[in-house]
Amino acid sequence: QGPISGVNKEIAVLQCHGDCDPLVPLMFGSLTVEKLKRMINPANVSFRTYSGMMHSSCIEEMMDVKQFIDKHLPPVD
Repeated sequence: QGPISGVNKEIAVLQCHGDCDPLVPLMFGSLTVEKLKRMINPANVSFRTYSGMMHSSCIEEMMDVKQFIDKHLPPVD
């Protein structure tokens, strides 16, 4: 499919991936982020990798997710 039009073209995306993931190799994450950049505004796509992280999560990733949420979503009262 080609680029997305309308408001969704400006959506912010954070994609996170461990460089030691045995289930989803880093190469697939890299291919996915490149596809996303062709579909939406590439300036709004962030791809973060985490050294030594497998198919799991880490504190650094969770801090990046928190920062992304704080930046892009309105505060909850």
